[in-house]
Amino acid sequence: MKLPDHGANPHKLFEQAGVEQPHSIVDFSENVHPFGPPAFVEQAWPDLLEQIRRYPDPEGEPFSSAAAAYHELETHCLAAGNGAAEIFTWLSRRYRGKRVVLIEPAFSEYRKTLEAEGADIATVQLTADNGWRMELEKVAKELAGSAALYLCNPHNPTGRMLTHPELVFLAEACKAENCELVLDEAFIDFAGEQHSFIGQQKVFSNLIIVRSMTKMYAIPGLRLGYVMADPAIIAELKQGAAHWNVNAISANLGSRCFEEAEYRKKVVEAADRERQQMERFLREHGCEATDSAVNFLSFRLPQGMDAEQFFMDMLAKGLVLRHTKSFRGMDGEWFRIGMKAPEQMIQLREAIRAWLETK
Repeated sequence: MKLPDHGANPHKLFEQAGVEQPHSIVDFSENVHPFGPPAFVEQAWPDLLEQIRRYPDPEGEPFSSAAAAYHELETHCLAAGNGAAEIFTWLSRRYRGKRVVLIEPAFSEYRKTLEAEGADIATVQLTADNGWRMELEKVAKELAGSAALYLCNPHNPTGRMLTHPELVFLAEACKAENCELVLDEAFIDFAGEQHSFIGQQKVFSNLIIVRSMTKMYAIPGLRLGYVMADPAIIAELKQGAAHWNVNAISANLGSRCFEEAEYRKKVVEAADRERQQMERFLREHGCEATDSAVNFLSFRLPQGMDAEQFFMDMLAKGLVLRHTKSFRGMDGEWFRIGMKAPEQMIQLREAIRAWLETK
């Protein structure tokens, strides 16, 4: 059974799984929080009509300047994209035909876009045996002759965090091998900006950081992300971008999201609370859960239980989990769940408890 490579769009999952979609569903497969966008988005919507009538700014303004100011960078150190996914297509062209090191399991777009450009992919496989921890020396040994190392911090799909010293070690190892470090920080704002590696870009000219606006601000339909790097790298990446690649509505609303400090605080506190409660529940019921620092976690059932049957039974109840058949090394035995509203999390725990009790 071939299932979609990504979470979200649950109707596609039901269709490919051959399961009739229930009237009511809860999609835990997407990592977008349940609060919806900041309040100003709805309030500003009527005033955006005028934006539709004009071509957007080709540099993604006013978003690009707002993002640069938020991170205390010059604007020429940053470029906006139609979601972080577009930026990974730019990066894959940069590494066309070159050797790139990937840490698996990983966001499938890394491999998909690199393979499309004929990159030679070397894999460092994480395993559950040591709690999905990265062996830094093992990664460093793979860097010789490589154009780039792709990292995700916090890691998707486990939610684990690399520490600042670990990142420095890897950045220095990359620098020694004339290798670029591509760091995906799509979920870093759920852990806190203090964990971001952006402050090290003046130290490491080989550092490329990719960020997403989708998750923290619950605006996946607007498709907005950005990349930060040395100005020369940014200029080269932008050569692969379509003109007007960021639409006017996304650029306008995205620029205002950085002002939402109280909103971010509310989202992070709720995600932490629900994740910790879910972790306790899973471990109390014999499941293994990842040591996550963000708004999602991964888990697997007690040994000997049928993971595929569990997944299908949850689907039949309208509870959509993120399968891991497309995450190398997890192979469908693990499931990822994004944190949702308290009543939805209770619904999921009750369904899991009931299923486990019948086995």
